[in-house]
Amino acid sequence: MSAEVQIDILVRVTVALLLGAIVGIEREYRGHPAGVRTLAMVSVGSCIFTAAGLFLFPGHMTDPTRIAAQVVTGVGFLGAGAIFRAQDGVKGLTTAATVWVVAAIGMATGFGLYVLATGAALLVLIALALIRPIELRFLHHLDHPMRRRDDEPGPEEPTPHQ
Repeated sequence: MSAEVQIDILVRVTVALLLGAIVGIEREYRGHPAGVRTLAMVSVGSCIFTAAGLFLFPGHMTDPTRIAAQVVTGVGFLGAGAIFRAQDGVKGLTTAATVWVVAAIGMATGFGLYVLATGAALLVLIALALIRPIELRFLHHLDHPMRRRDDEPGPEEPTPHQ
């Protein structure tokens, strides 16, 4: 493999690391189990698998979607480990979904889709930061047994009774 190709892959891995770490900072700040290091590693690993599938065998037809499918499956197992049943419901669904979406961001970066990966990371940050306060403000009164309760309010978030 040429030096140019390896540098290209290294740039992709670096971008994936940064995007995964940025999402991880938000999760770490809110005290969730999958933080900076975990999400950075998921993003980097997904990027490496994807980029290796694209560049490892030059001149041969490879199907990068096969590698992508295996990354999704493997990350699904990681995410499943973040979900557990508690007395008051299920916890960890948002963390599991974040691990899954960070893998997708890493794969997009591995494919060289930098604008898509960066935009997706920004949208994920917006969703993680803004949707929970909106839920607390407007949906806290709903006490339906199927309503998820996987996130406790963070240090700056109001509790439903404030």
